[in-house]
Parts: sequence; structure tokens; C-alpha cells
Amino acid sequence: MADTIVSVKPSRGPTEHGVSFREAFKVWLRVAALSFGGPAGQIAVMHRIIVDEKKWVGESRFLHALNYCMLLPGPEAQQLAVYLGWLMHRTAGGLMAGILFILPGFLSILALSYIYVLYGEVSVVAGLFFGLKAAVLAIVVQAVFRIGGRALKSPAMVLIAAAAFIAIFAFRVPFPVIILAAGAIGFIGARAGYGWFSISNGHKSAAGKTLSDADSVLGEGMPEHARPNLRWSLRVSVILLLLWLAPVAILYVTLGPDNALTQIGLFFSKMAVVTFGGAYAVLAYVAQEAVQNYQWLRPGEMLDGLGMAETTPGPLIMVLQFVGFLGAYRDAGGLGPLQAATIGAVLATWVTFVPCFLWIFLGAPFIERLRGNAAISGGMAAITAAVVGVILNLAIWFGMHVLFADVTAIQTGPLSMEVPVLSSVDWASLVLTLLAILAIFRLKMSVMTVLLGSAVLGMAWTLAGMR
Repeated sequence: MADTIVSVKPSRGPTEHGVSFREAFKVWLRVAALSFGGPAGQIAVMHRIIVDEKKWVGESRFLHALNYCMLLPGPEAQQLAVYLGWLMHRTAGGLMAGILFILPGFLSILALSYIYVLYGEVSVVAGLFFGLKAAVLAIVVQAVFRIGGRALKSPAMVLIAAAAFIAIFAFRVPFPVIILAAGAIGFIGARAGYGWFSISNGHKSAAGKTLSDADSVLGEGMPEHARPNLRWSLRVSVILLLLWLAPVAILYVTLGPDNALTQIGLFFSKMAVVTFGGAYAVLAYVAQEAVQNYQWLRPGEMLDGLGMAETTPGPLIMVLQFVGFLGAYRDAGGLGPLQAATIGAVLATWVTFVPCFLWIFLGAPFIERLRGNAAISGGMAAITAAVVGVILNLAIWFGMHVLFADVTAIQTGPLSMEVPVLSSVDWASLVLTLLAILAIFRLKMSVMTVLLGSAVLGMAWTLAGMR
């Protein structure tokens, strides 16, 4: 049955929508406070408030903006907020929407990070994170099935996912190389006309009614500030590039390349360019580098950080803030540990999210040129397929370090992989993980319910002296 078009009001001029900056601030603050549950949940909240309730933009415009954000590195939900804020209230609106989207999560994770390093050995806190580890492992397994079901629609996509998994799991091929290779294969395949390299919208409204662009507050016309302007694009790009890279350059010159803060700035700046596919996709690579190369974290601590990100509002990629916090805390240089840790958390957040504003402000005025481009869509489809293999690797990596006390490495020529010592199985973690998987897959409980339930069980288990 065809969708019903909801008539709201006559179309208004593109610069006369009548929504004040103050009103927009309240709306974006509300969006930020309700942004739990990963990108799917966050985009659903944004759609419900911005399209269904406030009727600022129509369904078509919302999905067009989302399609562009899906092509970018970084958290698509936060970038969508920047895009829509920019459409409504120019650059200031985009900055406001994007900053508010991450601010509650940043403050929450910063507070939890302090508790983690100061009281992490206390039984109640230790039990809480023990329970969260099991729930997060189950959630990552769910992500493999959810994203795989959407992305692996053809034999080519299955092969790309399998190749990505083998490359990162058995040969430790860097995540950026996998993403670039997959994108190139998809781009070439789609350009050659192969139907296996097609992509569909990743997010759709669940409602049967849609709001037309003409009947939205913004209207169907193009706001004057949204028209391509090369001079404005270059100016804002230079400013954002300086804001992004200048702090890293200053740290490099003043503290040297081996300082932990310099390494955090450089590493997460690189991550900002290659974080296609969301937080789950990049976490395996971040965990590998942070644990094995930089030694900022111990294996299980990445799951603790992801548990924080899952239970607080904002993008899941905020877990990188926790990594920066611990990295600087354990290698404070001449600073106090907590002082260094706070700077590390702010720095990791800064270099992760400033580029998100750059991608939107630079590219948004030109997105009409990308709409319907089959080659770009094919590259994105292949990247999404590779992400499935990468997330499967993440689930196995987390599983080994949550469910087993000891893990051994196998190194034979180019083959380099970890395998668990089966006799070291942690039965308490195994039982709690199975309960979390049962709750998610069989009982269809929400993510927040499973996280809270696992945390309570973990605390009870620890306080009872059962582990």
C-alpha cells in the first residue's frame, strides 16, 4: 500500500521556517539526552523528534542526509545531527546539534572513568563491570547477526566478509587496509555494472505515514546557505583542520613523538579517517593496538569501556575517550595521573569528533552530486560487508578474553593469531554470557534491560564470593 502523505502546513520559504535558535537548542538537548542504544536507536529517536513530532524536515530529506552520513567515516548518527542542525540554523546550528549530541555521553563516561580507576577494585564496582562484560559480549554477537543480515545479500558480499575476517583474525592485516581494499573492490564492481555490489537504505521509518518535504517546516526548497559555495567550504575546512590537527602538532613538538598524549592524538586522528561501519567495526583494531602495541589497556578493559558507552547517551565510539583516559593515566609523564587522564580523554574526544564537523560542512552542500551514484554505493556496500567480518573478529577476540583466563599466540610465517587455553575457562563469565545471549536472542529483551540485569547479577555474584 502506498505511503500516505501527511499535510501539515503550506510550504514556507527556505529562510523563513520560524524555528528560533533557542527552541532548536532545547530540541537537540532532548535528542542528546535520549540517544541510547547505538546508531539505530539514536537515528530512530532523531527521526521521531525531528520528522514525526517537530516536522522540521520531510522523510525524503532526512533519508537523503542519512545516506550521505553513511558514506562518511565516523558516527553516522552524530553527523546526521550536525547535518540537520546546519540545514536549520547554518554553521552555528550544526555546531550546536553536534556538540550537544556528544556532551552528555562525554561527561558520563568521564565520571565513570574516574570511578573506574579510583574504585575499580572495590567489590561492587568490580562486580558491576564483570556483569557488563558478559552483556556487551552478547550485544556484539547480536551486532554480527544484525549487520550481517542486512549487508550479506549476495555471494560477493559474503566473500568480502569472509576475507575481511580471515585477514584481521589470522594475519592481523590493519583495519584501514581492509576497509580501503573492500571499498575499492565494491567501487570497481559497481562501476562495471555487477548487481552484487548494490546497497539499500540502512534505516527506514517504521511508520506507515511519511511527511513530504513540501509540507515540512523547512519546505522543499534549498536554503540559501546550503547552496554550494567553494569559498565558504574552503574557509570552514581550513578552520576545522587547524582545530583538529594543531593540538596534535603542538603536542608532537613540545612533548615529542613518544609521549602518551602525542600518541593518543596521532592514533585517534588516524581512527577518525577510517572509522567506517561504526564503533563495533573499529574496536577490534583499536583494542589490538591499544592492548598489544601501546599497552594502554588490558584486554578485558576494552569491554569495560564499551559497557560504559552502551549505558550512556551518545555514540558508541565514545569508548575511545575511555581508551585515551586510561592510556594517559598509566603514562602520565610529568603530570599527575588524573590530570593526564583528563587531558587524554578530552584529546581523544576532540580528534575523534572535530573531523565529523569537517566532513559535513565541507561536503553537505555538494551531496546532490553523490545521490544515486552507483559506484559510490557499491563501495559502501562492500565496506559494510567487510565490517561484518571485522565485527565477527571483535566478538571472538572479546569472547576469548572474557571467557578464558589464559590466551596463547600462534605465530607461523604470516599467520599470527590468538587461541584460548581451554582449561582456563571462566565458568562464571560463561554462565552470565549465556544468560545475556538468551535474554537478547530468545526473550527479545532490550539492550538496556540486558545491560542493567547483567550488571546486577555481576555485582551479586561478586559480593557472594562466587568468583
